[in-house]
Amino acid sequence: MNLTKERILDTAERLFAEHGYAATSLRSIIADAGVNLAAVHYHFHSKEALLEAVILRRSVPANQERVALLDRFEKEAGGQPPSLEKVIEAFAAPTLQMSRDPQNGSMVFMRLLGRLHAEGDLLPRIITAQFGDVLKRFGAALRAALPDLPPEELFWRLNLAIGALAQTLRGGSKDLETISDLSLTLNSETALERLVAFLSAGFRAPVPTHAVQKTHVAVQER
Repeated sequence: MNLTKERILDTAERLFAEHGYAATSLRSIIADAGVNLAAVHYHFHSKEALLEAVILRRSVPANQERVALLDRFEKEAGGQPPSLEKVIEAFAAPTLQMSRDPQNGSMVFMRLLGRLHAEGDLLPRIITAQFGDVLKRFGAALRAALPDLPPEELFWRLNLAIGALAQTLRGGSKDLETISDLSLTLNSETALERLVAFLSAGFRAPVPTHAVQKTHVAVQER
């Protein structure tokens, strides 16, 4: 990769992670990276395109790993759908395992993902546009693992699961650490074990009564 382009990406990734996308200006990225505005526009054209390039640089390999893991788990399942735990592991493990190699800047990227999840809909829009096929693949795997869960309830639980993953990527909450006198140290293996246990229990939790009634009414009206 062009050295100037890589320096811009590294700087943008770090500043977006530290201050958030909205609070980080192109001017601050230019000053920190030691480049001029023309270089940023030449390589990325806009601030949003720069963010997209930052995300794609690490997300493309991670998504390749996700699909490879899901392929493996499906093969190991011998014609049956993989377990819910395996589907969650295939999705979460590649991102969390980035923390094993802090020298490559992946810890910064993990914090960036957590911050972007909390900032708004920019990250979901980029992910949906670039990795729609991957999301559909995992959506189908989740439905196969949870065949009796109503679609609306699955949507709700997916939303909550993404929030839990994002919070883990951010490294926890400082306010919570202050209240509990504990700190959250991100270790990819233990974090994955906790996430899989927590999220699988959440996905399998009983459907709230009002949701069951709503689904029953919808079926009757068909």
